[in-house]
Amino acid sequence: MAESFLFSLAESFITKVASRAVEEASLALGVYDDLREIKNTVSLIKAVLLDAELKQKQNHELREWLQQIKRVFYDAEDVINDFECEALRKHVVNTSGSIRRKVRRYLSSSNPLVYRLKMAHQIKHVNKRLNKNAAARHNFGLQINDSDNHVVKRRELTHSHVVDSDVIGRDYDKQKIIDLLLQDSGHKSLSVIPIVGIGGLGKTTLAKTVFNDKSLDETFPLKMWVCVSDDFELQHLLVKILNSASVSDATPNLIHEENIKNLDVQQLQTHLRNTLAGKKFLLVLDDVWSEDRVKWIEVKNLLQVGDEGSKVLVTTRSHSIAKMMCTNTSYTLQGLSREDSLSVFVKWAFKEGEEKKYPKLIEIGKEIVQKCGGLPLALRTLGSSLFLKDDIEEWKFVRDNEIWNLPQKEDDILPALKLSFDQLPSYLKRCFACFSLFVKDFHFSNYSVTVLWEALDFLPSPNKGKTLEDVGNQFLHELQSRSFLQDFYVSGNVCVFKLHDLVHDLALYVARDEFQLLKFHNENIIKNVLHLSFTTNDLLGQTPIPAGLRTILFSIRSQQCSFFEQFGIKGNKELKSLPDSVCKLQNLQTLILEGCLKLEKLPNGIGNLISLRQLHITTMQSSFPDKEIAKLTSLEFLSICSCDNLESLLGELELPNLKSLSIIYCGNITSLPLQLIPNVDSLMISNCNKLKLSLGHENAIPRLRLKLLYIESLPQLLSFPQWLQGCADTLHSLFIGHCENLEKLPEWSSTFICLNTLTITNCPKLLSLPDDVHCLPNLECLEMKDCPELCKRYQPKVGHDWPKISHIKQVNIKSSEHEN
Repeated sequence: MAESFLFSLAESFITKVASRAVEEASLALGVYDDLREIKNTVSLIKAVLLDAELKQKQNHELREWLQQIKRVFYDAEDVINDFECEALRKHVVNTSGSIRRKVRRYLSSSNPLVYRLKMAHQIKHVNKRLNKNAAARHNFGLQINDSDNHVVKRRELTHSHVVDSDVIGRDYDKQKIIDLLLQDSGHKSLSVIPIVGIGGLGKTTLAKTVFNDKSLDETFPLKMWVCVSDDFELQHLLVKILNSASVSDATPNLIHEENIKNLDVQQLQTHLRNTLAGKKFLLVLDDVWSEDRVKWIEVKNLLQVGDEGSKVLVTTRSHSIAKMMCTNTSYTLQGLSREDSLSVFVKWAFKEGEEKKYPKLIEIGKEIVQKCGGLPLALRTLGSSLFLKDDIEEWKFVRDNEIWNLPQKEDDILPALKLSFDQLPSYLKRCFACFSLFVKDFHFSNYSVTVLWEALDFLPSPNKGKTLEDVGNQFLHELQSRSFLQDFYVSGNVCVFKLHDLVHDLALYVARDEFQLLKFHNENIIKNVLHLSFTTNDLLGQTPIPAGLRTILFSIRSQQCSFFEQFGIKGNKELKSLPDSVCKLQNLQTLILEGCLKLEKLPNGIGNLISLRQLHITTMQSSFPDKEIAKLTSLEFLSICSCDNLESLLGELELPNLKSLSIIYCGNITSLPLQLIPNVDSLMISNCNKLKLSLGHENAIPRLRLKLLYIESLPQLLSFPQWLQGCADTLHSLFIGHCENLEKLPEWSSTFICLNTLTITNCPKLLSLPDDVHCLPNLECLEMKDCPELCKRYQPKVGHDWPKISHIKQVNIKSSEHEN
């Protein structure tokens, strides 16, 4: 399934080749023209990739061609990464004179002629393979499509008929929808009610039961059912509506599909107006995928000729589509209860009444039901697969295997979910696949996910005025809108969420060639895997680690965490050491060792990981190997967590590209690494009992780039240090929590002209905000919680200082005494 990522991989490669660093390196090595040729060839192949992806299922040779393209693309990317590594090696040598002799033995710059010949050979080899594959594209009759506008593979057309006995557990939902349809809509001629939810949830079935309910017949004399799917062209849609209206009126006046060309759009519009005029109708638009608002408004305007109170019932997987079409509140459909889920499963797994003969199978069936997460289609899929099978081992096989390892028919759950994946823009597909590296039920935060995406170079360059974090958050909201994410909770700039179990199965399915979550002792590491995650410490070292590996995650386990605990400890509590061979992975970009509480030290030679962009550390060391870490000049994200023995932090080393620094649960650290602060955009400090925020030169105010400052559980914090004035014109979000000795915020904090979100929680000695808080021009969200005197003073409408903050758009004040 990694072929689904090829378009975005090609785009990323083309962008990287055009970068200044690669251009300079290629000119210096005399291979500039060769790289230009590679870039042009990749562009030719990219132009037909989207069409190839759509056609590959029916063509084995085309699938094999895409596999070859994938391999050569990654080899080409490795060449580019090698250029970047070479530039970094030279930078390390030039800036680290004291360690030059130690690293000279592996630096290619000590023998530039050999390196130049090696790279020239690799580029020529890649170019030859690319040209061969580019020429082969003509064998498949592929269409050029260089814009990522995916068309969904059309689902089988639906109809309005339903057998009531097949519908279980939807009585409440049915009545709620009927109530919405019968609700007085005032003088509106048309109201739209979307039913929204993930594929396989039963939206169409629910709409059918509502459509056929006799209680609606009197209210809606005209009822029409239209399966929209991917076809939202006005002409086709009008014909479908008119045909359905003709059937409803029992007048055989159908406009057949083959006669569409005989009527132009104007004639169809006139016909529709005449059909609907003065009639109160119910129209079901089933399975809507189009996000084209212009087309929808055009259709909606034509439908408004009906009588007042006419309704349109829509089913869709997308909250964005629901919002675009909706005039009322949409109805988000939930999964079935456990009891109803078991009833559905039993209905499909047994002949009626025979389940009583197989109590042991029923017990296994209850465990299988849990895999389905309340999705009726999943229950039907797995139940049907076991119909007339009484072998207990076959039932255990279904229970113990991932759903994508089980046989699937065209209308089963995995194909239904994959439709949603196929509809994703290419830039979201690799991002979604990252979720496969984590165990089921893992609780994600937007921060941790966007950091990972950024470290893997999956995020495109942001537009002017935006950051990569903004792009990552936008991607998450797109996935949430398309029903891929659930339990989506937002507080200020932070959101937490999880994946439905079957969506996690989908992630495993689509990512299985490039991403691997290693869970079992007898499980082999995929030969060409790029991103690898371990669930237990003793799995590492069982098989050789692939040389092209780019990501290693160690023991990622879920934590039931609240918003304020999202940076808490998670990881492998038994891992004591890492093999030094890990440090030979010079393309490695992400290394997460957070929560490895028994890890005695970082591996020798960690400085060799010169492509590393993200590093999360937990060790038992009292100090870090500063000279090794100083070589990690590509490092952008550094998290130091639960290093209880750590006393000093990174000495005087500089990390010029560092954007985010987190220091969490490091009880013996007393001061910040002052030389790193001016570079970072995000600074998070939590549960460091001895840490003072002073930088040691309070008279000097450095110029800072901080946008996010998160401070929690710092008992030494009495007041804010002067150096924070340096981020007055950059700070967007400020969180202060559980600082029990913090007595005041400085008056100069009112100079934070970009501050958008301010959250203060559990600071009992903090009595007031700065007098000039009303001067913060961009403050839109203010939250105060469990600060008794502070909350009392600013209590909405009754607090003494409420007028100072009453202009802020969103104010949320909660305490044990006063709740709002």
